[in-house]
Amino acid sequence: MTGPFKLAPLPWDEKALEPTISAKTISFHYGKHHQAYVDTLNTLVAGKKFADMKLEKIVQATVDSQDDLEKKIFNNAGQVWNHDFYWRSLTPAKTEPSGKLASAIARDFGDASTLIAQLAEAGKTQFGSGWAWLVSKGGKLSIEKTANAMTPMAKGVNCLLTVDVWEHAYYLDYQNARPKYLESVLGNILNWDYAADNLAKEDQAVRAAAE
Repeated sequence: MTGPFKLAPLPWDEKALEPTISAKTISFHYGKHHQAYVDTLNTLVAGKKFADMKLEKIVQATVDSQDDLEKKIFNNAGQVWNHDFYWRSLTPAKTEPSGKLASAIARDFGDASTLIAQLAEAGKTQFGSGWAWLVSKGGKLSIEKTANAMTPMAKGVNCLLTVDVWEHAYYLDYQNARPKYLESVLGNILNWDYAADNLAKEDQAVRAAAE
């Protein structure tokens, strides 16, 4: 499938997240599901104005559309963006919150364990398919959950981390035990360095706007 959008490479090897997430799950999730969203998006935007837009802008431009084609474009663009973000939210290397991120966590949650508990609860209670997010609004951290292809980014909210709670993200490894999947991911492979980078980008954007 050709088109303006490509499947972004994974930031680590397919086996890198084992035993938390198996290579088999990554193979299907990334190589089949994520690839299908990219391929479908390329088909939908062919010959349309969206073919020349950045992925993030497509998501934001179509989020509230009532047009049937644009709804399909949003669903696929959102899922491409969400998956790109999800892969970078995970890391085989153990990381811990530090610097400004650690200070913000202490201020807004009390400690990292409380944040993780709230993120797990968001993932557990998201009915059906969706996502659990750590976000920053004006520097204040909070937890959100979204259904299907929705993302806080679509509404201009700065995302720091996400966990995918669609069944295809965990069913091969954990069957229907979504809480166990969340416990394992949140306790072992969250990329806190990526979250810190995303928080820093918000600070940079605020400074740039003030200049």
